[in-house]
Amino acid sequence: MNPKLSNGMSILRKKRRPVDGLLKGVIYVCAIAVVAVLFYMLTYIMVRGLPNVTWEFLSTAPSALNKTVGILPGIINTLYMIGITLLIATPIGVGAAIYLSEYAKRGRIVRAIEFTTETLAGIPSVLYGLFGAVFFGVTLKLGYSILAGAFTLVIMILPIIVRTTQEALKTVPEQYREGALGIGTTKWYMIRTIILPSALPGVITAVILAIGRIVGESAALIFTSGIGTNMPQGFFSHAMESGATLTVQLYTYAAKGQNESAFGIAAVLVIIVLAINLLTNYMSKKFNINK
Repeated sequence: MNPKLSNGMSILRKKRRPVDGLLKGVIYVCAIAVVAVLFYMLTYIMVRGLPNVTWEFLSTAPSALNKTVGILPGIINTLYMIGITLLIATPIGVGAAIYLSEYAKRGRIVRAIEFTTETLAGIPSVLYGLFGAVFFGVTLKLGYSILAGAFTLVIMILPIIVRTTQEALKTVPEQYREGALGIGTTKWYMIRTIILPSALPGVITAVILAIGRIVGESAALIFTSGIGTNMPQGFFSHAMESGATLTVQLYTYAAKGQNESAFGIAAVLVIIVLAINLLTNYMSKKFNINK
């Protein structure tokens, strides 16, 4: 087809209008503004927070008697929260993604599950906290505990794991499935030995993104895991005790007006979140997950 207009002007060489340049300039200004705001925020937090991040700050527990404002219990509670939540959510999320991608036939049930998953991702954190406090804390009698907070976070991060794992499974070439089934293997054997190993980088990325959500959550945990800052007395018994994560501890310090300690925790959280994002980007580029 001839790409020329009736007046002889080529479509590919169409004259630029002044409004095009204006819109391009607006786009650049918006992009620079976003980067500038992010850079200013990170710089402000680091300048205010890093001077307060000392070894004593990282390795002691808060104590009015000893006059310490350490965050070691918050670090331990955060690790507990990450471990328990992923231990429960990862098998459920990956299993649901495998069912939706490999077993389920497209229909009302699958659409309902996907719609429910997407809806869960959009619910405000505070509503999860209220539900967790009533159901896990009162109905199941877990009270304010790390376990109640972990159960609540399981519901929150399931959409991330399910949807990301689904996309990873879709990247596996269809020829792999056809070839495996063609030589007489069972479907589960094919999934276990071919599909999952091929999609493993995507599953790992889903887990890393879920960790980022766990580390940054506070509203839901205030209602479920509480604000306890005691050092663990037992490995398993500590899960049944109230425990504030780093974000919850930041909130409590800010509420008390201890802004320097709050900024110190904020600096630690920024470093953790940046590390998680860099790790996710590295894995995405290394394994071409997004291609």
